[in-house]
Amino acid sequence: MRCGRIIVRGIVQGVGFRPFVYAAAVRFGIAGTVINHGSEVEITACGDRFDAFCREVSAGPKMAVVDSVTVEPLPEEAVVGDGFSILPSADGARTGFIPADIATCDACLADIMNPASRYYGYWATSCTDCGPRYSIIHAVPYDRERTAMDVFPPCGDCSAEYESPQSRRHHAQTIACSSCGPKLSLLTASGGEVATDDPIRTAAELLDAGHIVAVRGVGGYHICCIEEEAGRLKQLLGRPHQSLAVMMRPESLKEYVVPPTDAEREMLKGPVHPIMILDKVDPVSHTELSELHNLGVMLPYTGLHHLLFGHLNHPLLVMTSANAPGTPMITETSYISERMGTVAEYILSHDREIVNRCDDSVVRDGYIIRLSRGLAPLRTAMDLGDRQILGVGPELNANATIYKGGFVVTSPHIGNIRNPPTVAYLEETIAKLCSLTGAKPEIIAHDLHPQFLSTRLAHALAEESGAVLCPVQHHCAHIASVTTEEVVGIAIDGVGYGTDATIWGGEILTGSPADGYVRTGHLEQVLMPGGDLATKFPERMLYGILPDDATLSLLAERGWDAVSLRVLAQTVTKRFNSPATTSTGRVLDAAAALLGVCRERTYDGEPSMVLEAYAARGTPQPLEVRIASGSGGADVLLTSEILRDVRGRLACGMGTADAAATIQTALAKGIAELAVRSAERTGIRTAALSGGVAINRSIRETILAELARAEIPCLINPQYPFGDGCISCGQVVTAGVLAQEGKI
Repeated sequence: MRCGRIIVRGIVQGVGFRPFVYAAAVRFGIAGTVINHGSEVEITACGDRFDAFCREVSAGPKMAVVDSVTVEPLPEEAVVGDGFSILPSADGARTGFIPADIATCDACLADIMNPASRYYGYWATSCTDCGPRYSIIHAVPYDRERTAMDVFPPCGDCSAEYESPQSRRHHAQTIACSSCGPKLSLLTASGGEVATDDPIRTAAELLDAGHIVAVRGVGGYHICCIEEEAGRLKQLLGRPHQSLAVMMRPESLKEYVVPPTDAEREMLKGPVHPIMILDKVDPVSHTELSELHNLGVMLPYTGLHHLLFGHLNHPLLVMTSANAPGTPMITETSYISERMGTVAEYILSHDREIVNRCDDSVVRDGYIIRLSRGLAPLRTAMDLGDRQILGVGPELNANATIYKGGFVVTSPHIGNIRNPPTVAYLEETIAKLCSLTGAKPEIIAHDLHPQFLSTRLAHALAEESGAVLCPVQHHCAHIASVTTEEVVGIAIDGVGYGTDATIWGGEILTGSPADGYVRTGHLEQVLMPGGDLATKFPERMLYGILPDDATLSLLAERGWDAVSLRVLAQTVTKRFNSPATTSTGRVLDAAAALLGVCRERTYDGEPSMVLEAYAARGTPQPLEVRIASGSGGADVLLTSEILRDVRGRLACGMGTADAAATIQTALAKGIAELAVRSAERTGIRTAALSGGVAINRSIRETILAELARAEIPCLINPQYPFGDGCISCGQVVTAGVLAQEGKI
């Protein structure tokens, strides 16, 4: 007989680890105990099959992430009795983390749909393998009393299942049923209760009848309607052209989108259940849902969703976040009534608190666009030294990252840090991360831009805590989020404050976080007439890149009056309120304006997305790109020549779709050529790609193909978004590497 103390570290809370250990102990005839200590599990065990038991618990249940297992011998007398028991949790080390919220598992779904089950029809059914986690936790250790479930004492039947080792819900902290768990209610827009014995069925009937219903989910509210009402919903939301995410039954996918790959289907139906961007079967169909060639789809991921679709006659529901773009998810019913009452006609709500809001994750081609429900909080093992670090992120599509004790933890998506509510949400999220990890940041990394509200928050937090500040250039953070190794970094996005105080966005950065990056290439520097107005009205950006009479004539044909054209020309000539930029996003904006497919941006990224939709239907034509020498020896891709060439071809009859495809391909090949030249010049034969423009499939795949042709492997971080959702991680990585080098 062998006895020992087993310490398991990692993500071992909220994954059913203790009941898993209990079941293994019974199976192997082990006596002893198991207890949660903070984010570690401590097991005392004694038995003839100790080694087999130790191997079993070292693997852990399917949702666990085991970092390390240590075993210390114990004398037999240290284990009292011949049974095994689960002890109450105690606080302790916080080396692990609570997992992200998990979609309802198949076993629980079967219970919900089985008339013989006591969970039949109950929307909040869950077990140790599924259900809310991060969205309901107040503090660790993860036990019911430290979650939003604390106010719902389990009934006798639930308590019996909780205590039974034979039950799938043995020590499931979210166990609840219709007798004791959270309740649903159906309300009018003003908050009055609708008389119904089945709120879900009535909500489905209202949706089928064409009403707009706000539905309170796991991490916040969605606004829902059938496809026929999508146009009305977009008008009410003030987003007449923005695509809307939809939820549908799995069998309906083939009617709307190109069949997903096996990997995509597995992710759609797995624990994450993200919004997945898939190409439409007919690129120009379902335009009320999406004017683009693709559509964001997700499958029902909670019991509530499945029950709603069980009553719904229509094949899909629009399911868009109930908040203005870039602002935090709405979690409170009163806020829906006050702020969204002119949009939502009814509210399907529940009385379980949403402690930590969490938007839906978004994925395309296997790459993450938005890091949130199911994927975040994201915890990654990384050795950045002994000092604890906070990264507050950029301005757009922000999140926050904490580093402590060998692990980087990134929060779910927060939004655009441009207004007080989102700043408050960022601060709230940072406090939550610090509480759950036990971190007290000694270094606070932030964007180089001095006017960002996230930068100001970093300064305020540092002044309050005494932490050291570490500014990190936006595009350097992009590359650092991919790797700490020396690479030729390709950072292509919309905006980032450069070290020369201009707006960067099409950069080749060669080096590493430790030694710094050298700007060895970039897109041609052009002007943004009117500053931010050039992002709202892409025709301004077109003139900033092609400031000539031909562009003025084109704009005149489109209705620009003589005064407006004169002011535009003078703005560029005198460089008044016309900041310089090398942004890839602005080139795509100008291209959309040149083709006339988007003259006014009504949502973030609209011009480039519309351009991509046209390009997907076209065939790129050969176009030679020109590269010149810039200041400091950097290579410069002349984007003006690409647009000028295509403008000439348009005059000769080139179609819009072919022109869009030609611009994208030429731009991508030019960017790849910049990277190849930097690799040849520096001898660094590995590239790294990041930036929101890389979400564009054609641009990304063209760059990767050109690099492969030059035998230059390209790294991409599959765990983080291409866009600015990776910046807080890159800030932390940079600060950590510099701290290890003694430079902070």
